[in-house]
Amino acid sequence: MLSARRIYHTSVSLEEAWDIWSGLIGTLKPLEGETVPVTDSRGRVTAGAVHARISSPFYHAAAMDGYAVRFQETFTASEAEPLRLRLREQALPVNTGDPLPEGYNAVVMVEEVNLTDGGIEIISPTSPYENVRVVGEDIVQTELILPENHLIRPVDMGAMIAGGNHEISVRRRPFVTIIPTGNEVVPPGTPLRTGNIIDSNSFMVGAMINQWGGEYNRTDVVPDNKELLKQRISLSADISDVVIVLAGASAGTKDFTPNAVDELGTVLVHGIRIKPGRPVLLGTVRGKPVMGLPGYPVAAALTFEIFGRPLLCRLLGREAEQGDTLRARLSRPVASSLGHEEFLRVKLGRVGERLVATPVGRGAGALMTLQRADGIVRIPAMSEGIAPDTEVDVRLLRSRAEIDNTVVCIGSHDNTLDVLANILRRRVPAYSLSSAHVGSMGGLMAVKKLEAHIAGTHLLDEKSGEYNVPFIQRFLKDVPLKLINLVYRQQGLIVRKGNPLNIRGIHDLTREDVVFINRQAGSGTRLLTDKCLREGCIDQQSVRGYDKEEFTHMGVASAVASGAADAGMGILTAAIALNLEFIPVVRERYDLVVRKEHAAMPMVKAFLDIIADDREFRKAVLALGGYDVRDMGKVMYEQ
Repeated sequence: MLSARRIYHTSVSLEEAWDIWSGLIGTLKPLEGETVPVTDSRGRVTAGAVHARISSPFYHAAAMDGYAVRFQETFTASEAEPLRLRLREQALPVNTGDPLPEGYNAVVMVEEVNLTDGGIEIISPTSPYENVRVVGEDIVQTELILPENHLIRPVDMGAMIAGGNHEISVRRRPFVTIIPTGNEVVPPGTPLRTGNIIDSNSFMVGAMINQWGGEYNRTDVVPDNKELLKQRISLSADISDVVIVLAGASAGTKDFTPNAVDELGTVLVHGIRIKPGRPVLLGTVRGKPVMGLPGYPVAAALTFEIFGRPLLCRLLGREAEQGDTLRARLSRPVASSLGHEEFLRVKLGRVGERLVATPVGRGAGALMTLQRADGIVRIPAMSEGIAPDTEVDVRLLRSRAEIDNTVVCIGSHDNTLDVLANILRRRVPAYSLSSAHVGSMGGLMAVKKLEAHIAGTHLLDEKSGEYNVPFIQRFLKDVPLKLINLVYRQQGLIVRKGNPLNIRGIHDLTREDVVFINRQAGSGTRLLTDKCLREGCIDQQSVRGYDKEEFTHMGVASAVASGAADAGMGILTAAIALNLEFIPVVRERYDLVVRKEHAAMPMVKAFLDIIADDREFRKAVLALGGYDVRDMGKVMYEQ
């Protein structure tokens, strides 16, 4: 008998879900305090006010090297009639920090003293407690040092210790139990079989909990069994402040989290109209908040940020920080479906005076799109998308300084860019490389519109047989720029190890038993594919998979290696990386286009210097296989 498929009975908007959840959060009290040594308190939150137990300094102390004197005995000193004071009777030598001798009430700096036989000579009077740190100058006993619910910083620790505090009361860390679920989910390090999914979400969410001041325990993976899941949730609710169930909250026949929570407590929300992250569950069990997060990692991370962070902050007695937001211009159009609020991941870079945001991918399971993103753009639920060059608000995932020091490279993909990015960051830690793969033509347009510092391109002009220059002269004719060679590389058909289908050339792509994987429109590889099809008089419609696209050479190679495709056009290096076979089609030149005004920028110059003359980079590129670096760094064209 087939299991019934569940639907989202309470699917709500993000605003409605937040109103419900914040209502629950508002009823929770901050956690009780626990006593810890001040020396171990950094990053903790005070559970009560911290007052000074002693004054600092707790004695009158010399603030300068010099001589302690009685100020009333110095009234007559002047340049015309210097005053002589007897050592040990009227003046005592002191060093900075020394207690002020009893009976003395000022210090004359050593620089303002002339030594004489048996005494000192001064030429100006002193005032009461001049050059003296009086008792309580910094901290007065009983003074408030830190209020309740304060996040403790290193400087706060110093102030508390100076004020005589050795132990303080801080909020207990929220304790969260994470329950991974699913027959297919296995812990890291487990020998993998087809169908297994490594449990990365538990550790990602756990690290977020630690980052926000909590601690967590990850249980063993619970298989797809409602009764076992109920037992685990029930036990976890007894010992935890918050319970998180990973996966199992969607609408599949093996998604048992909603029923389990409903039978143990209350489901407040199940299903939110957001992308990614629709299958979110929010509820309670015996008064403890319970969250069911999506199984896809991007969706899990984004929804836990939205609903989990404010919850943990509430338990710690703090307000959740909103994070920095910048205005940026979107580099290309983005379509979005009506009715769902979308969280778009973008790369950021400052090109001239413009801050440019480039989308990096949208899959809920594409964790690297979130890992590589610099910020998030929220697309409203009632919007069908955003037009190019539109100004958008971007919530930052990196600091402003990092973004301002990012070299923006948009255009054709090549594996050497990853090597370059790593060497640049190692050589100059302040600089980083952001590369977005939109194809060669997209890269040229990005340079033209001042959306990128650099563009990677390998466009072949069929008439002249020349790479890149004819396209630059056609589309960027008024732009002062340099065309710099990076590598020569082999393009060809990537097929499975051993070439089991005996694919020999372009004409084999029309066979019914061959599935092709293509590159995106506008990429140099797509143009090469179309050129080969035209020369072979092959109709695109006769190639199975022609309309299925990948955005990188490694994406093509991965599709072939996984069996999702039998062949794809790509570079030899990608085939080597995944141990695949390669059928050469053409040797091509891969260049970088850079505006002259950008080439002078320090971070872009550092990038170009590595290409121009860096033995380590050349050696690393050659080690990848499939590259010729004889013209690397050479200016191939200038206008």
